[in-house]
Amino acid sequence: MRSRTANRNGIVIRRRVTPAGDIIVTLLTPQGKLKAVARGGVRGPLASRLNLFHHVATQIYQGPHNDLASVKQAVLEGALPRLAEPERYAFAHLMAEFADALFQEGEFSEQAFDLFAGALRGISHQPDPEWVALVMSYKLLGLAGMVPQTARCARCGQPDPAHPDPLAGQLLCATCAALPAYPAESLDFLRNVVRRTVRVSMETPVPLHQRPALWRALERFVTVQIGSVHSWRQLVPATDSPAVALV
Repeated sequence: MRSRTANRNGIVIRRRVTPAGDIIVTLLTPQGKLKAVARGGVRGPLASRLNLFHHVATQIYQGPHNDLASVKQAVLEGALPRLAEPERYAFAHLMAEFADALFQEGEFSEQAFDLFAGALRGISHQPDPEWVALVMSYKLLGLAGMVPQTARCARCGQPDPAHPDPLAGQLLCATCAALPAYPAESLDFLRNVVRRTVRVSMETPVPLHQRPALWRALERFVTVQIGSVHSWRQLVPATDSPAVALV
C-alpha cells in the first residue's frame, strides 16, 4: 500500500489563519508547490514555525478522501529575521506572491526552489534589496519560460526595439511607440537579465531613477501573461515619481 505520509522540506510562501484556528500554508519545495493545513495550528507550536518565509521540514499526511494535505509536524530549518524590516518585507512578500503565481502545485522544479531561496537571502542580506528583487523576479520569470520579447518589436516585428510597451511590458520600435526609448542601462538589463548570471547582474545595478520603468514593465507583462500580483498595488504606484523609493 502506498504511504500517505511524506516528508517535505520547503519555504512558506503563503499563510492564512481560518476562523477555526487552522493554518493553511503554501510551501515552495524542491518537489514543487504544496498546499496543506495545520489543524488547530494557531493554538499550538506550529503557529511560530509556519510563518511566512520560514524554511521548514514538515511531515505531511494526505488522507484518501481529503483534497488538502495535513501538516502533522514542522521543524524550523531556517529563518531570515531581517525580512521583517519594512524596507525588505515588501520585496520579500512580492517574491513570495510572484512565485505562488508562477508555479503550479505538483510541478517539480528544484531550480525554482533554489532560485527563490537565494532571492530571499539576498533581500535579507544585501544593502540594495530592491535590486535583488528586480533581478530575481526576471530570473524566476525566465525559469518559468515566460520571457518578454526584446529582440523584435512586440507589435510589428522590427529588430532592436528600444521603447516601452505600456500595455504588455515588452519592447516597441520607434514607429510603434508613444514613449521615449529606455536609457542604455535599462535597455541592456531588459535584453540580458534572463541569460546573465545573478552575480553579473548584481555587479551592474541600474540607477535608482531608472528602476520604476522596469518595475512597470514587469508588472504589465506579468498581468498579461499570468494575472494580477496584488503586491504591486503597493510597490508599482510608488514608481510614478523617480524620487519615491519602492518601500
